[in-house]
Amino acid sequence: MTQQNCILIGAPVDSGKRRAGCLMGPDAYRTAGLKRALENLGHTVEDRGNVAPTPFTPKPHPKIHALEETIGWTEALAEAAEAGLADGLPIFMGGDHSLSLGTVLGAMRHADSLGRPLFVLWLDAHSDFHTPHSTESGNLHGTPLGYVTGREGFDGFPEIAKPLPQGNIAVIGLRSVDADERAALQQTTIQRVDMREIDETGIASPLSAFLSRVEAANGMLHVSLDVDFLDPAVAPAVGTTVPGGATIREGHLVMEMLHDSELMTSLDLVELNPFLDERGRTAQVMVDLAASALGRMVFDRPTRAY
Repeated sequence: MTQQNCILIGAPVDSGKRRAGCLMGPDAYRTAGLKRALENLGHTVEDRGNVAPTPFTPKPHPKIHALEETIGWTEALAEAAEAGLADGLPIFMGGDHSLSLGTVLGAMRHADSLGRPLFVLWLDAHSDFHTPHSTESGNLHGTPLGYVTGREGFDGFPEIAKPLPQGNIAVIGLRSVDADERAALQQTTIQRVDMREIDETGIASPLSAFLSRVEAANGMLHVSLDVDFLDPAVAPAVGTTVPGGATIREGHLVMEMLHDSELMTSLDLVELNPFLDERGRTAQVMVDLAASALGRMVFDRPTRAY
């Protein structure tokens, strides 16, 4: 197993939606033992503490929630991602999914500086392909893939000099997509894998195909893992629960395949809302999944008594 320099970066972002609680996520991951789990696998682990947004002035907006704050987070997290990638494998402990506006942007900048393409694996019940214009909820946690692919409407956000190519993205675990998003997605080359396809053919085949494309292109791989990728029966601590998600076993298979591929260069752990958790079980599940992505095998996995 290749030893990594894992860099933990807290991203207590709670501005991407109206339901509060994700700001507690970074400390929940720390309490659940993420650092210890990775060190037990032989990795070096540095916790750089929590990022804060760049200074911002809130303004009233008829539709979008916390626009200026989210822009501040995007700027700060893009810088943190670039710095983390220069030193190792950054793991962003969130925080709602709007944090990926910044983490993916930083990863894009870093990959471009090395002359390598960036690929993004989006493990999520939602496609997050909205723009500030198309979102009905006004919640920016549903917009990161729209932003990094260069869709219009992100006024005030850092400019996307080179949009992420649509074909460099795979969204796996879909089961809740708005009509506007669906129409827009159907015009793209984004690889889309919904739960029906997973039920019919399994999760390994589409993931393997995507990883093969990353490897063939000598790409860097940013993985964004949303709690709601998993079924809420096993991971209840998320404000956007959608029944029928991935099983624990499917989640670990994805992570084990990522480890086997040795392609992952950065990781988001997002949408954990400890306020909604049951005795820390969701935080522990996410820590266990991160450990699988960094080399924990079935025989190493501890027995949990939730």
